[in-house]
Amino acid sequence: MGKYNRVLLKLSGEALAGEKHTGFDETTCIAVGKQVKTLVEQGVEVAIVIGGGNFWRGRTSETIDRVKADQIGMLATVMNCIYVSDIFRYLGLKTKVYTPFACGSMTTLFSKDEAVKDLKSGCVVFCAGGTGHPYFSTDSATSLRAIELECDVILMAKAIDGVYDSDPKKNPDAKKYETLAINEIVDKKLGVIDLTSAVLCLENKMPLLIFSLNEENGIVDAAMGTSNGTVITV
Repeated sequence: MGKYNRVLLKLSGEALAGEKHTGFDETTCIAVGKQVKTLVEQGVEVAIVIGGGNFWRGRTSETIDRVKADQIGMLATVMNCIYVSDIFRYLGLKTKVYTPFACGSMTTLFSKDEAVKDLKSGCVVFCAGGTGHPYFSTDSATSLRAIELECDVILMAKAIDGVYDSDPKKNPDAKKYETLAINEIVDKKLGVIDLTSAVLCLENKMPLLIFSLNEENGIVDAAMGTSNGTVITV
């Protein structure tokens, strides 16, 4: 695979919460930041999307309207990006948080041209707030921003080290895919990423690499093309 030049890193909110499963775990966020700093120092341009699951898991009852529930989720991702971007700044990185809607002076309204300019200058670009619309997950926002920013690959950091043919927690004989075609994910509805996201990647030929965030230097290895995760081909 070789080293990628521009990547979009998708982090789950839960991963940033560490053992607490809610809020932030500073040690975890600093560890992620140090890996991203290594990449930037090696000339890799990094954009980041973070999920909101450490604050909000979507509508859990009929009490709240789906649109409002999704809006809360979007704001959860904004909080995550503001926090993590400031951890990155503490580590000496330049950062910019973009949102598809105005958040006063806290974030910058998303512009492809400005975001690409930032990436080329070594700034880590955070794409917060999802797509700005309800009914789209952060997976969909990840695919959309990766395509818009002309990234080489989506690096999807998970709690598991790739895609398996069955649940490895339940089946000790589960086999991991080294590579998997994106159209298989769409045709078989495998649920690795949501269907909207998968179709976007399929139509726009955007490859993905699914790997474990828990592996030492997992992010660096993924961006350098030396990860043992699952490559989703297009």
